[in-house]
Amino acid sequence: MNPRDSDDDRPGATAGSSSAAPAQQQQQQSLEWRFAQVFGERAAGEDVQEVDIISAIEFDKSGDHLATGDRGGRVVLFERTDARDEHANRRELERQDVPITRHPEFRYKTEFQSHEPEFDYLKSLEIEEKINKIKWCQTANNALFLLSTNDKTIKYWKVQEKKVKQVSVMALDTSRTVGDGTTSRASTSTSEPPLPNGGCSKKSDSLNSDLAFPPGGYPSLRLPVVTNQDVNLVARCRRVYAHAHDYHINSISNNSDGETFISADDLRINLWNLEINSQSFNIVDVKPTNMEDLTEVITCAEFHPTHCNTLAYSSSKGSIRLIDLRQSALCDNHSKIFEEHEAPGARSFFTEIIASISDVKFSRDGRYLLSRDYMTLKLWDLNMDSGPVSTFQVHEHLRPRLCDLYENDSIFDKFECCLSGDGLHVATGSYGNLFRVFGSTPGSTEVTTLEASRNPMRRQIANPTRPTRGTLTSMTRGVRRGGENLGVDANGNSLDFSTKLLHLAWHPTENSIACAAANSLYMYYA
Repeated sequence: MNPRDSDDDRPGATAGSSSAAPAQQQQQQSLEWRFAQVFGERAAGEDVQEVDIISAIEFDKSGDHLATGDRGGRVVLFERTDARDEHANRRELERQDVPITRHPEFRYKTEFQSHEPEFDYLKSLEIEEKINKIKWCQTANNALFLLSTNDKTIKYWKVQEKKVKQVSVMALDTSRTVGDGTTSRASTSTSEPPLPNGGCSKKSDSLNSDLAFPPGGYPSLRLPVVTNQDVNLVARCRRVYAHAHDYHINSISNNSDGETFISADDLRINLWNLEINSQSFNIVDVKPTNMEDLTEVITCAEFHPTHCNTLAYSSSKGSIRLIDLRQSALCDNHSKIFEEHEAPGARSFFTEIIASISDVKFSRDGRYLLSRDYMTLKLWDLNMDSGPVSTFQVHEHLRPRLCDLYENDSIFDKFECCLSGDGLHVATGSYGNLFRVFGSTPGSTEVTTLEASRNPMRRQIANPTRPTRGTLTSMTRGVRRGGENLGVDANGNSLDFSTKLLHLAWHPTENSIACAAANSLYMYYA
């Protein structure tokens, strides 16, 4: 059970509740992050191939498997190696009162080519093989199932172990061989010319003599022995969901019912059944009659983790809409909208660009929603749509440089975000292969900046004193945290905007983060 499940332990509780004291008691020790593993680490000066750059990361619900997708259309699977021994040894360690310091360890499992480059001849467009999103589906019969998508086509994959069987012992009678190793029957050849259709002018008794039974018959029947020599992982595409989106697919999300999923592009959200790839149902359509009237597009969509009738989608204007599929077939009207109104006079040319939400994630209990725009992370309470309960500054120091970021297109980068399984921390990426972890409990001032490298703390910057929440009024307005300057690294050099950490995922049950820096997958634990 999430420790923040109660209505009184978060900002936005009813007035008069004594939430301040429990909030202080919830203060957690700051997490100390350590390097765990790296896959695909490149040597100093080694060039990175475009097709090898990781474009998607996703843990499954158990946390025992991790999937990554890259720009070359490949999906790589990793499996946890310490999971089998962990549960057996944990009870013994707890009985001996030994602290458990084991962290998740993964190993390469398999990989397969999910998508190939295509060409749309009707629109004269090239369709990249790049994997945009990966989502795990429910497992069955020791097989893994997952969805992967590029810009246009979604595929449903089944990955299963196949045992390779070989004959290890043959039922050969070696006593009937001659000195050169060939059977005696092979030595009985004839110089007679063959007749048409394979006939022979003279019958040979060699066949009958070879099959003659010895006196008394054979004492036993000898059969070949078949043994399992190896186990291969086979990935098979079970279904292809295509021709349903006119624009690029930006997100897919599984429903908690285990039977349906959604796919979203810039203007539409479609509902699919996993077993039916011939049709989908359009549930959200924001395309205007006249495209000149288009003011915003869909940027991300996510199903609620427990309520199969609820989903959220974000827009390029910085709003998040919650819709209920039970209201109507086409959900033109939302049940709730979450947005933060800008201060009067604060609008500029870049206001709408940096307000565009690039990712949304529900907390595991479904009570909270985390959103990432270009400059900030925002945590929303589904029961309070007046504004975010917390706002976390990711790289506020870049605000004076928005013009430069616009010129080099960095301002359009899509950063992902994630929440810890217990909901006490949130994380997102930044430039210079940095990512930031924030404490999300009431009154928390925890902010940690780490670099995707073997030494994640080498560019750690001391955090200045932060304001803490005071009255209930300030709580309901939310608090802005983490605005320290990260414009330079430890050597005083400016950050390289070409190295950015866009994709990361938090382990569902433990404090472990997997993040992608170009073609390398780094894993950290706390």
